[in-house]
Amino acid sequence: MDYLEKVLEKLKEWARRLIETLLGPEAEPEPEPIPIPVDDRQRRYQ
Repeated sequence: MDYLEKVLEKLKEWARRLIETLLGPEAEPEPEPIPIPVDDRQRRYQ
């Protein structure tokens, strides 16, 4: 059974590589920007 799992994993890997070669790599989601806190209190009192 372990042998079959290894064969299936290899087939999945080959299929993934073939698809990447034909269609290009999978699109990765763009990273979300990190919000930067702004201390606005000093500007209000001036």
